[in-house]
Amino acid sequence: MTAGYSPKPANIQDFLTEVRRRPSMRVAHGSLCHLYSMLLGYRIALDIHGITEPTDFWSPADEAAFTHWLHRRLGRDSSLTWAAEIEREAQTAGVPAMDLFFELLDDYRAGRQQGSQR
Repeated sequence: MTAGYSPKPANIQDFLTEVRRRPSMRVAHGSLCHLYSMLLGYRIALDIHGITEPTDFWSPADEAAFTHWLHRRLGRDSSLTWAAEIEREAQTAGVPAMDLFFELLDDYRAGRQQGSQR
């Protein structure tokens, strides 16, 4: 077995860690829309099986916490998903969408941590 290899992610956070390490191995074409679809499928499976797993993308308190934060961060009101918005921003900035996604996700998480420490 290769060092750092995780054969079976236990949750969304583990899966995203694997995506960050090797995006082209986990997500077709590095597409955030593909990643969004995968996460949506995971959420539907959780709902079907009655499992609760709050994440950065949904929780009982806010069904779209990351999306709402992103729209505020970008200074726009939009009906687009976080994936579509970030792909649009990445194209404009000339950076890989997956890199921008993880940068924004890290910023979002850092802000949530600061808010919970107050």
